[in-house]
Amino acid sequence: MTSVIQGQLFTILNETSRESGHYAGVDTIKTRLLPWLGTWFSHATSGRLFETGLFLNQDSTETERKLRQLATSQTLQLQDLQEELTSTRLELNHVQQDLKASRAQEEDSLRRLDHLNDCEQQIERLRDELSILDAQKSVLQSRIARSRSPSPRRIRSRSPSPLPLRSCSPGRARSTNASRHAFLVARFGDIYSKDRFDAERILRTYISDMEMVQRIIYTAAVESFHAAKMAYRQFKMRVRKTLSIGHSGPESLEDTVMDYIVRHEDLYDVQASVNEVIRSMNINPKISSTPECDFAVISSFIRELCRVAFSMQTLTPPLDVAFGMDGEFFSETKYHRSVDSDYTAALVAYHVWPALMENDVVIVKGEAVTKRGALWSHRSRSRSQNRSRSVSPLLSHLSRSRSPSPQRSGSPRH
Repeated sequence: MTSVIQGQLFTILNETSRESGHYAGVDTIKTRLLPWLGTWFSHATSGRLFETGLFLNQDSTETERKLRQLATSQTLQLQDLQEELTSTRLELNHVQQDLKASRAQEEDSLRRLDHLNDCEQQIERLRDELSILDAQKSVLQSRIARSRSPSPRRIRSRSPSPLPLRSCSPGRARSTNASRHAFLVARFGDIYSKDRFDAERILRTYISDMEMVQRIIYTAAVESFHAAKMAYRQFKMRVRKTLSIGHSGPESLEDTVMDYIVRHEDLYDVQASVNEVIRSMNINPKISSTPECDFAVISSFIRELCRVAFSMQTLTPPLDVAFGMDGEFFSETKYHRSVDSDYTAALVAYHVWPALMENDVVIVKGEAVTKRGALWSHRSRSRSQNRSRSVSPLLSHLSRSRSPSPQRSGSPRH
């Protein structure tokens, strides 16, 4: 294209140079050069526009291609995510099905376990009924043998009536020993922290001396354990005598007796023990009450102590309260000091609550009051109580009616 332009320019310039005059060649330039240049300029401009449009078309095409590629890639990614979501849902469905299956298996196992427990309970009841039938059979055989005996006088004895033979599960006393031990120790602590104060409030309505009230409660606790132990020994002897007649089985007689006592503690005559405790308190020289007060006012407190003490005898080993004596040396391992104690004193003035022992080991500490000169005060109190108890009611009545002298109102010993 450049050679064509150069050729046209040289041709126009030659024609212009051959023309003469001051304005020679102007017409040629006007008629040939300018129109030709305009034509070429228009061609050049249109070419540039064409190139620009072509470039824009190429850019738009490239952009569309990239957009299509991006859309295609996003579509592919979306399809992959959908496939992953579908596979995840499938896995979740499988997990849910497995979970349902495991729950069904667990419920089935629980049903089987419940059925097994029911079967074991039925077997246990059957064994108990069988042992009862064996015992009844032995009792009937022994009665038949005694009825055929030639000496009928021997049949009439004053021995206690045979105990009712109820169902008993072998090994119950041994299997529940730990739980019963924990329960009874906790109950003993509750009696000390709660029931004791209720009994104190009842006694304070009759007795103003707080020391005497605390002595009465301590004596009631000690005597309750003593009465419950005696009742337990007698009850155990009766059970052993009854069960030894038809005892058979892998369990020893002692285990069978203990199992029976544990299952049938309701047969314990707790009222008899309460009466024994009150009788012992009435003759105890360490405590005295006003004529208006009867120790029966705290019978519910004594009854609960007797029940706990009786149940503690069925443990292995059994529990008991520690022996305490006025004027003994204070033991930090056995007792807490009361609030009104003299913390520098080494002797016990009197006890408030006994310590609970297991094989000479303190399980629960008791409470004691320590004071200086506790031994001498104890001796003087004992002498005054002995003097007051040695005087007969008749002499006391005469002394009040005749207004005797100080020498006549003294003790008969002087």
